[in-house]
Amino acid sequence: MTALGNILITGGASGLGAAVAVAVAAEGGTPYVIDRIQPEAPVEFVPADLADSTAAETAVRELADRAGGRIDGVFTAAGIDACGPLDGVSTPDWERVVKVNLLGTAAVVRAALPYLKQSHGTVVTCGSTLGIKAVGDATAYCASKWGTVGFTRALAAETAGAVGVTLLIPGGMDTAFFDGRDEQYKPPPDAKLNRPGDVARSVVFALSQPPGCEVREMVVCASEEGSWP
Repeated sequence: MTALGNILITGGASGLGAAVAVAVAAEGGTPYVIDRIQPEAPVEFVPADLADSTAAETAVRELADRAGGRIDGVFTAAGIDACGPLDGVSTPDWERVVKVNLLGTAAVVRAALPYLKQSHGTVVTCGSTLGIKAVGDATAYCASKWGTVGFTRALAAETAGAVGVTLLIPGGMDTAFFDGRDEQYKPPPDAKLNRPGDVARSVVFALSQPPGCEVREMVVCASEEGSWP
């Protein structure tokens, strides 16, 4: 296990991203957060909408400057959804899911690569169990997360020996991600969901692997939660 150093986290103001920021700090690392809203924790933060790739890349460079030009790891937690049948979700809403979840991930990683190559750091992308299995009324989310899976696997092949790459595939978690949905798209009251703090420990584990030793892919889910297998 190696020291965490400076870890860039998208979506670090809430949910899994916030839990990872706390876990990174607890392990002696320094979290740097990109999000649309201000985190409650006292961390270095730059606001950006990840649907805007230029803004995302600019935020990465600004945080890298604050970190003295060194980034040791990236975790792309930011993600959104737009539930409903394909012809029931507006084009802007559908495309925004893909922009944030997939294109935003790619933009952040692209901007961070020069720093990660210099530090021999690690990228952990956040996929989903819906990136390896498909369900109805989730075409945008499935498309974005299947794309994230392909992007991450290709990135691992492209940067082998230079940058560590891990794909996290989490099941459902007890976060605000499901807030605001119609009831039919929320987990049932008795759903077994993981606590984000527990999943965060697996992210820290992947980020702390020594150069040349990589956890390529992780499925982390509650043992009784229905999205896996």
